[in-house]
Amino acid sequence: MDAEKQAFLSELEQRRQKIAAMGGPDRVAGQKKKNKLTARERIDLLMDKGTFHELWMFGTSRGAASPDDAPADAVVTGYGQVNGKTVYVYSQDFTTQGGTLAETHAEKICLCLDAALKAGCPVIGINDSGGARIQDGVDALAGFGKMFFRNTMASGVIPQICAILGPCAGGAVYSPALMDFVFMVKGSSYAYITGPRVVKAVLGQEVNDEDLGGATATQKKAGVCCRSENNEQECISNIKELLSYLPQSNREKPARMDWGDKADRRDETLFDLLPASSARPYDMKKIIARVFDQKADGSKNYFELFPEWATNIITCFTRLDGYSVGIIANQPFSKAGCLDIDASDKASRFIRFCDAFNIPVITLVDVPGYLPGTEQEWGGIIRHGAKMLFAYSEATVPKLTLVTRKAYGGAYIGMCSRGLGADVVMSWPSAELAVMGPDGAAPIIYRKEIEKAADPQAALQEKIIEYRKQFANPYLAASHLHVDDIIAPADTRKMLISALNAYINKSETRPFKKHGVMPA
Repeated sequence: MDAEKQAFLSELEQRRQKIAAMGGPDRVAGQKKKNKLTARERIDLLMDKGTFHELWMFGTSRGAASPDDAPADAVVTGYGQVNGKTVYVYSQDFTTQGGTLAETHAEKICLCLDAALKAGCPVIGINDSGGARIQDGVDALAGFGKMFFRNTMASGVIPQICAILGPCAGGAVYSPALMDFVFMVKGSSYAYITGPRVVKAVLGQEVNDEDLGGATATQKKAGVCCRSENNEQECISNIKELLSYLPQSNREKPARMDWGDKADRRDETLFDLLPASSARPYDMKKIIARVFDQKADGSKNYFELFPEWATNIITCFTRLDGYSVGIIANQPFSKAGCLDIDASDKASRFIRFCDAFNIPVITLVDVPGYLPGTEQEWGGIIRHGAKMLFAYSEATVPKLTLVTRKAYGGAYIGMCSRGLGADVVMSWPSAELAVMGPDGAAPIIYRKEIEKAADPQAALQEKIIEYRKQFANPYLAASHLHVDDIIAPADTRKMLISALNAYINKSETRPFKKHGVMPA
């Protein structure tokens, strides 16, 4: 090779090394002091070793005096493989210009989203930014708009996952909000529209970053962050686990994965999880753990989303006979499993995600009703609750429903009843399907008999038992074809697998429309 060609190659390598050094050793050291990984380390941790291909690395803001001022314009973009499947990624570099978003920075992210959409691959965004770069002015703000548009166009076509691993404030929060899943890390992630200084200046309230928009608050109070992890390594590991349940795009179904569990496995003690009294709570997660595919190593067999928000309903991914499935389940341990505003929002969005990406939905029902009170009514439980009705009715994926215990009133309808389009509805013999629970219904429909009785309290208890036997049981519902089968709890796994295999290739059409109008 002649000297001139060698010079070209040397220059290329030098430029690459300068860009790979990001903001320089001092700023990289500053990132480390905060117990944060760099943008490139995060990508290395996410991707299968040696598979990452960086794209657009020579992009630089037009407002920069020289390329050295903003290597890669503060964002690393490209594609690689996660668990052997192609994924596009962008990772903001806080060591360079504070990870601020400028025109070229935004354009690189847009190119990444465009490429992922075209290729039919998931996209993962790693946010760690001081916001818009002031020097770029309105060009930076326009970049946000372009990103939001692409997030919206990609919605329901490719999975979009965001990891907020540093600050994310102002308009920058809306790109994560438009994505499917948001992960954060306790102690180092912050997401809010207006920061503590603005809150204090406008409202006089004293609040710090963590309490206002930290990982715990953003999940537990706001319902924005679906997972709040302990550190970045755990966060990225869980993103990889989440991806294992998802298809590459809406063009395909999720890959079937054999964990080694037997389809005909019976669980003779499963019914023991239900307390003798229907007034006592139990942990629905234990039923999920025992019915669905179990891992050979005994580790948790489901991946929960929003575990600290709207805890009265469970949303998680797991596997049934190897198929990835989405679970919606009432949790009697929290608010007795009642539906409320947050539970309705949490469930409806998860149902729509599963439907968009061809993931069957299995609903486990133990619901005594909607949570009563002025807070719920004035907060709009009517419109929020309608979202679940809309989501279930709109979904065309296989929908299986199992009633374990209570299924009362409108909440029973809202938990994917036959009327909302469930393909198969099963119940345990312990199920109570009725307009109202026995304790509330008996005093109404047997009022005259109770009033005339010598001992009204004893008569009430007799009528409660009579109501339970006559109305609050699965046999009346089954006789009217609202329940397809009443099953022995020990056979739950086998019966769900049989139903899933029967409907796995289900085809169902809906009336032509531009799109439905989701309740507010």
